[in-house]
Amino acid sequence: MRPPRRTPRLADVAKLAGVSISTVSHVVNGTRFVSPDTRDRVRQAMTSLDYEPPPLAVRSRSGRAIGLAITGASSPYFAELIQGVESEASRAGFALLLCDTHDDVQREADAVSMLLAHNVEAIVIAPTKGFQSETLPLLRKHETPFVFVDRMSDVRCDQVGTENEAVSVALVEHLLELGHRRVGMLTGLEGLSTTQERWRGYVRAHELADVPIDPRLVVPAHSTVGGGRAGTTAMLRLDEPPTAIFSGNNAMTIGALLALKQGGRRVPEDVALVTFDDFEWASAMSPALTAAAQPFHAMGAQAVQLLMRRLEDPFAPRRVVRLPVEIEHRESCGCRAEPATT
Repeated sequence: MRPPRRTPRLADVAKLAGVSISTVSHVVNGTRFVSPDTRDRVRQAMTSLDYEPPPLAVRSRSGRAIGLAITGASSPYFAELIQGVESEASRAGFALLLCDTHDDVQREADAVSMLLAHNVEAIVIAPTKGFQSETLPLLRKHETPFVFVDRMSDVRCDQVGTENEAVSVALVEHLLELGHRRVGMLTGLEGLSTTQERWRGYVRAHELADVPIDPRLVVPAHSTVGGGRAGTTAMLRLDEPPTAIFSGNNAMTIGALLALKQGGRRVPEDVALVTFDDFEWASAMSPALTAAAQPFHAMGAQAVQLLMRRLEDPFAPRRVVRLPVEIEHRESCGCRAEPATT
């Protein structure tokens, strides 16, 4: 059996056409004049490789621009983060150019190349797994200021995220305090700091309560609806299924709810459920979801503020910001909702 074909990259097109990556980007986007012969070679290489450039969206108009490379631009929570970046960039007099990385390291590198070819002055990026090998060298080579958002790293740069581990401890501790001794966890995409930190919170809560963890209850769900559904279904099939589940993000939570419904399990009577990432409509569900609500708009705005500081003073000490997360305590954990006050 042949191995799956690798998705072609901007660098592959440049190599086949015998030109630089920036030249390919200029042909794709029409940002500079390229001679007809060179332009034809690039286009032939793109056709030969079935190369599809990442979409580039201009979110506002100004003489100066910053770039945003992020996955899942249509995701509800990342959409809020994008709004925070956009509003703060606009306030500072910058346009925002947006590329979707699809959480793929090759697409991420192509997206950053595209943004650099558009001469953005700085970049906000939610790094994918493996960014150190592909994307980071590009950023370092061009000496373009950048800030990591949502996903943290040991790379020495400005970063802004949230308190993932401590909040995960609190969510899982609450389930343990309610008497649950088999708490499952749906973990997110492997290799991301958010996935690791939330898993550490799950483990730490069990350590503090002196409750052993059944490793079969920790299921990779890859930050997707399908992964959450499959992971929850697998846990429900165990001889001793979980009596509660902690979902690491809201896409997996949707999958968990679908699996619980298909399996005839009621929330919270049969299986309690808590989740990282709140939904705009979580309180309208029955039962309403107990969830950690991240300040995504503030996170995006803070990332731009760090970039503006870096542009003003390239030698300023780096800053790593962790924003607080609010736990919205509702009914899915098994507690009764507090009556509304008038």
